[in-house]
Amino acid sequence: MALLPDTSLTDAGITYEMAEMQPNKTYKMLVGDEHVQGSISDKLSAVQQAAYKILNTERYKHVIYSWNYGVELQDLFGKPIPYVLSELPRRIREGLMQDDRIEDVTDFDISYERDNSKGRRGDVVAKFKIKSVYGEIEMQKGVNV
Repeated sequence: MALLPDTSLTDAGITYEMAEMQPNKTYKMLVGDEHVQGSISDKLSAVQQAAYKILNTERYKHVIYSWNYGVELQDLFGKPIPYVLSELPRRIREGLMQDDRIEDVTDFDISYERDNSKGRRGDVVAKFKIKSVYGEIEMQKGVNV
């Protein structure tokens, strides 16, 4: 009886297949009207809508989504501005990179917009580029601090 596994065994009879990229048929969300209508035929528009959904879904909040879906932004509320300025790009990139159609998130431009009305500190806004397998998209996401 050996204590170590037999490494001379081969993958005899086992075949491996590469996973195929799934089709991009996506229902079209009409955000302003708050309903869904038709479908999106343009693959780049489908990626843009997926990015919008990811950026507007708080990670770990909804049991319908896996723990890899969404971004963690709620806990940035009340944190020091320098911390939010450095953390926001990482969290956005981490959330978007879960989609296999997105190759990279780059060119972050972070700004702090002060708002002294009603005791608010303001918003930190990130503008960035999403590089997908279908092309490039420019988006932005803000968080209330």
